[in-house]
Amino acid sequence: MANKRDFYDVLGIDREATKDEIKKAYRKLAIKYHPDRNPNDNEAEEKFKEATEAYEVLGDEQRRKVYDQFGHAGVGAGAGAGGFQGFRNGADFEDLFGGFSDIFGSDIFESFFGFGDIFGRGRTGASRGGRVQRGSDIRYDTQLTLEEAAFGKKIEIHVERHEHCKDCGGTGAKEGSGTITCPQCGGTGQVRRTQGFFTIASTCSICRGTGNVIKDSCPSCKGNGLIAKKRKIVVDIDPGIENGNALRLAGEGNAGGHAGPSGDLIIVIHVKQHPHFLRRGNDVLCRTQISVFQALLGADITVPTLDGKKVKITIPAGTQSGKILRLRKEGIPYLKRRGRGDQLIKVTINIPKDLTSHERKVMAELALARKESDSPPLMPVNRIE
Repeated sequence: MANKRDFYDVLGIDREATKDEIKKAYRKLAIKYHPDRNPNDNEAEEKFKEATEAYEVLGDEQRRKVYDQFGHAGVGAGAGAGGFQGFRNGADFEDLFGGFSDIFGSDIFESFFGFGDIFGRGRTGASRGGRVQRGSDIRYDTQLTLEEAAFGKKIEIHVERHEHCKDCGGTGAKEGSGTITCPQCGGTGQVRRTQGFFTIASTCSICRGTGNVIKDSCPSCKGNGLIAKKRKIVVDIDPGIENGNALRLAGEGNAGGHAGPSGDLIIVIHVKQHPHFLRRGNDVLCRTQISVFQALLGADITVPTLDGKKVKITIPAGTQSGKILRLRKEGIPYLKRRGRGDQLIKVTINIPKDLTSHERKVMAELALARKESDSPPLMPVNRIE
């Protein structure tokens, strides 16, 4: 007894911890130190056993009261040695780990712990034998120009994927051949083993959880039920799609095992940087440079748009460098709805560096006439770019 750690210290909680706090602390430790996650790690296995023993005591209100009063002596040396003593009828176990499916998906027990629940059933209680498997999704990355993303495009992609074998219909069995009960699991689809405080039911490696094995394999797919194929798929890219958007094509992914449904094809869009236009939402930004004389006196100029047109705009007299001019509805179309954003044109002024002597004289006379100040005022800091 003297060498046993205090159960509250084991779980890292204080003595006033609520039942929910105890569950949360144990769940965190159980995931961290579970033997399936730490193979051949004796230290992790001991910590897993220690945490389970602590939870079996502190998670039970009556045993916790005895422990608080008498310590380890009150709950006995074998407080957690009785298999599922702390998880009677599986109810506490389900309550403790049930919320994981909301976070990690419904197959958390199969994928991490190696079982559906402590009785070898899935979360729905259905038998695993004969359950078809959904095929995996396929990710495909494609690049578009800004113009293609803005105005849409029909693209052709080539995807290599697994499809159901036509000769066996995806079952993996030779035509006319049936199935027999799996000799390793006896038709249950699971193999059980005792590990620490748990009896773990893992998927049978021979039948892969179906409980049956085929007598004779299909010669075309060698019993896999799947064959690799290259497919050409034409995809319509909608106008207005953005960089990082993903298109999901249902049923265009890998076919599922045991004649199961196919996964999806997920196309991730990457938009190349344009040399002259920058996208901001559904607006496009660009820059144009005008002369100091156009800025002073005003002018009509033409600017290109993203769709290749040339549009005339008026530069007002006295335009300052940095002024933003707007072309209505010359931006990016809205995705799956009507309308477009605007094109914003930032004006910069080109100050000539090669004035002739006559031009310098004229400019000097102009500056003198305007009584230019040699102490210009400071600008507000929020105007600095």
